[in-house]
Amino acid sequence: MNFGTRVAVIIPCFNEELTIAKVVEDFGRILPDADIYVYNNNSTDSTASIAREHGAIIRNEPRQGKGNAVRQAFRDIDADYYVMIDGDDTYPAEAVHEMLEPLIRGEADMVIGDRLSNMSYHAENKRAFHSFGNNLVRSLISMFYGVKYNDIMTGYRAFNRVFVKSFPILSKGFEIETELSIHCIDKNWRIVEIPIDYRDRPEGSVSKLSTFSDGFKVLMTIMTLFKDYKPLALFSVVGALFSLIGLVFGITVVIDFAQTGLVERLPTAILAVALVFCGLLSLACGLILDTTVKGYRKQYELMLMDKQEWQNMSQSTLNSDQ
Repeated sequence: MNFGTRVAVIIPCFNEELTIAKVVEDFGRILPDADIYVYNNNSTDSTASIAREHGAIIRNEPRQGKGNAVRQAFRDIDADYYVMIDGDDTYPAEAVHEMLEPLIRGEADMVIGDRLSNMSYHAENKRAFHSFGNNLVRSLISMFYGVKYNDIMTGYRAFNRVFVKSFPILSKGFEIETELSIHCIDKNWRIVEIPIDYRDRPEGSVSKLSTFSDGFKVLMTIMTLFKDYKPLALFSVVGALFSLIGLVFGITVVIDFAQTGLVERLPTAILAVALVFCGLLSLACGLILDTTVKGYRKQYELMLMDKQEWQNMSQSTLNSDQ
């Protein structure tokens, strides 16, 4: 790693007193020059004091939820590279150099710690439906966005500065990983997956992820972002469905009119016309929103160019000072 490179390790935490000491110690040993931040998210146990004793910088985030903690960390912390990891000691700190390398070489903007391709998550995970949920989310994103990634829900990630400072986080809770992945895909950021060895929580440590309520929020996030990022695809499907149903109802009216010269089923005819009209209206909405989204993407790209230029100038100034 180059001299002067700043690395920040971000650990959002809620009641992780059994594991936080080891996580902080491991990263302090493997990345001795990095700043390790623990974002204490209303813990009622000794998480904050234990992390502080082992050398972490403590920041308190009163808004409950992992997404809120990560949002504030991205706003607060100034670094060249960022590592995000959970405080439950399920991810190996030893993999962090391998995850940072694609960022340092300029080959990636976000690096994902992939637990699934080597089957370590399936072997270690003891929680029912979690593997099913991971596969479902991965399949939906692959279907909606046409991109296949092995692990969408992993909490072990690394980012460069430009990505972090331009990412508009909206999620409040565990949906943050899904939002990160979809945002990266939609904005054409470079993603690299690094296989890691996952290990289950130690005995006595309890997961804060609710399989069903948080799983539902993740699915809603996927659908909401699909509407925001690909409105033409969504509204075209809705419009086609309305139009098809309208045509089915309208066929009987047309057949009757061809045979008798009369519109004998006036309510059916009105319903058919209304459904087709709704379908066309949905398509029009999709076209308008698609134009708006493309305009936003252009503005976003220009903003990224400004940020990249500013970072390059800052790096050149730093190098000349050295």
